[in-house]
Amino acid sequence: MTDSTQKKKIALPGRHKKRLFIAILALTTVLASVLLYGVWYIARLGLAEIASPLPMVVGVLFALFSGGALLAVLNMVLAVKGWFYLPFLQRQTYELINILFPVAVYVAKVFGIGKRQLEGSFIATSNLLFNRLGIKVPADRLLVVTPHCLQLATCPHKITRDPQNCKRCGGCDIGSLVTLSEKMGFHFFVATGGTLARQIVYNTRPKAVLAIACERDLMSGIQDVYPLPAVGVLNIRPNGPCYNTHVDMDEVRAQLEKIIIPKE
Repeated sequence: MTDSTQKKKIALPGRHKKRLFIAILALTTVLASVLLYGVWYIARLGLAEIASPLPMVVGVLFALFSGGALLAVLNMVLAVKGWFYLPFLQRQTYELINILFPVAVYVAKVFGIGKRQLEGSFIATSNLLFNRLGIKVPADRLLVVTPHCLQLATCPHKITRDPQNCKRCGGCDIGSLVTLSEKMGFHFFVATGGTLARQIVYNTRPKAVLAIACERDLMSGIQDVYPLPAVGVLNIRPNGPCYNTHVDMDEVRAQLEKIIIPKE
């Protein structure tokens, strides 16, 4: 079986996955709100003994957190449906995800949903929010970052930090990405991990990022660079994680064409 055949069989996140992530996040938010109410109800008498206004103050804070979290989830639903939504709530949405996602993973397990599936659903949702914002940047202000596992494991050429060292033999997708970066004009780097990727973002100072990685790294990376807008493309792993991975170049080109301002 050829790599191209394998790539075609890898389905990119679909709309049902967006709904999955939002549903699990909404359920987790409701459970967290109920838990906060339970904590407040049990502690209210003790708080009153410390200071009479404390039960009300703590109750208001808990209510604001729960209300803000539910509003963020509702805003995601509106965005996914294609209806009017509030883009300025995107920061609150990512903060909510940072707080509740570890809990959401356990909630998802109850329904037989794995962590990777949930992360993939988050990426699909995040990409949709990115596209709905209509973000477009000049090619030279776009950064494309890929993991080093996209390079053929037996390749002797060091391409981290300098992808131009690639000889474009066709053994992996790095050569195609280097050629595409020269043609379209975006910055392209290969990172060995999250620390180097963040350093590249800091040094390049792009206006937008397109990242290629697995579900886990894309999820953490998208949240790490926020408020810098980022879109994620899942890599393809015919040999398992972190070894001779691939990427759907058609998907990469499609995303780039949505982001880059065409030259006149």
